[in-house]
Amino acid sequence: MSQTPRPQELSIRLMDTHAGGDVSRIVLGGITPLPGDTVRAQMEYLRDDADGLRKLLLEEPYGIPEMSVDLIVPASDARAEAGYIIMEVMGYPIYSGSNTICTATAVLEAGLVPKQEGRQRFMLEAPAGLVQIEALVENGVVEAITCEGLPSYIDTYKASLHVPSIGDVTYSVAYSGGFYALVDATELGFMLVAEEERRLAECAHKIVEAIQAERGFSHYTLGDVGPLPFLHFMGPVEQVADDFYRSRSATYVHPGVICRSTTGTGTSARLALMNHEGRIQPGDKLETVSLRETGFIGEFTGTHQEGTHQVVDNTITGKAFVLAHSDIVVNPDDPMVRDGSVYHILGSPDAPRG
Repeated sequence: MSQTPRPQELSIRLMDTHAGGDVSRIVLGGITPLPGDTVRAQMEYLRDDADGLRKLLLEEPYGIPEMSVDLIVPASDARAEAGYIIMEVMGYPIYSGSNTICTATAVLEAGLVPKQEGRQRFMLEAPAGLVQIEALVENGVVEAITCEGLPSYIDTYKASLHVPSIGDVTYSVAYSGGFYALVDATELGFMLVAEEERRLAECAHKIVEAIQAERGFSHYTLGDVGPLPFLHFMGPVEQVADDFYRSRSATYVHPGVICRSTTGTGTSARLALMNHEGRIQPGDKLETVSLRETGFIGEFTGTHQEGTHQVVDNTITGKAFVLAHSDIVVNPDDPMVRDGSVYHILGSPDAPRG
């Protein structure tokens, strides 16, 4: 009979990855099975009853708010190889492109999904539902992941509001897994280079605060999904081929984080706006380029109608890299580990996930 580990022996097994510069910590072991008959229900339990895990891995001394965490959980749909729950500084988004790219790479590298040379397809289950994955494996290396972006649409087009210390700001709002404010970087005086990162975060904070104070947003099926959490700075769009566009971009997550990558959902939001403005056709691609010169490629695959909304179908392609394999020790005597809502879900780091 196994003994319950002493508190100082509690640990969590991690694989740290990044896609486009955004670090995603993949939790592969150390968490007991969560209540809930769907991945969405498991996410809600984690959010409401065990948010200490998110705080533990995104705050000092274990992490920083600019990171994300993806917990591998069993899928509720038999068609999916595994489920995953996304945790960020703003909470629990139901979908994320960069996190999906990292998670898909991690389940291949960890052997939860056996690698197959060439192109292979499988499904994962996010809180948003099933996600089709296509992995490109060359010589045993995962060279690219293409994942479905959530169906995206424009909620608000070219609204204006006054933002203290900035002035009048024109913005659009897209839904692409979360509500995004889309603003023209040039109009705000930005070139979207690395040296502007702090000013971009300060500017975005003020705009998001002003939008949140003025209004809320409701999804056509999900209803109220909380205050607007994202802002995407858009650089000029350059056409580099008949069906290929490129644009510098930066995504802000409230409160206070400029993502290292342009984000997959931010790229999906851009595709929705380009479609709304009649600037893109099915089959066209947009590469968004970050402050760190990394990029994701979004492909506009078509549209369909959902009530009054023309919804854009799309895919996001990127590459993830494995940074580290580790077991972190969680000691409840450590004064830096303040949130006790994590200990009841800690188990064996070797327990299989997915």
